[in-house]
Amino acid sequence: MADHIRITKAPGTYVVRAGGAILAESKAALEVTEGDFPPVLYIPQEDVAMAFMEPSPTRSNCPWKGEASYYSIVTKSGSIEDAAWSYEPPNDALGRIAGHLAFYPSKVTLERI
Repeated sequence: MADHIRITKAPGTYVVRAGGAILAESKAALEVTEGDFPPVLYIPQEDVAMAFMEPSPTRSNCPWKGEASYYSIVTKSGSIEDAAWSYEPPNDALGRIAGHLAFYPSKVTLERI
């Protein structure tokens, strides 16, 4: 793993909301800290209402994590484009984030309860 990336279990329970719906609730989130950037929560997909998530054609690449696939959130009030991403599969050293989604805090409400 790159020396500047740290993965820890996030304490507590986290809820993700968008478009008037609860998209996720998890006690098993991972917190990924990369260098001086703010930590990012990765929520296990089994804790996400994947029926709201639509795969997007958008891709990006991180030299440490691998290729990211993006998801848009589809709700009755509309679509929120590229609101979440996942590394499937991540590079070997970051295997703990496989099967997890991260959400842009500017596109969803993410709170610890």
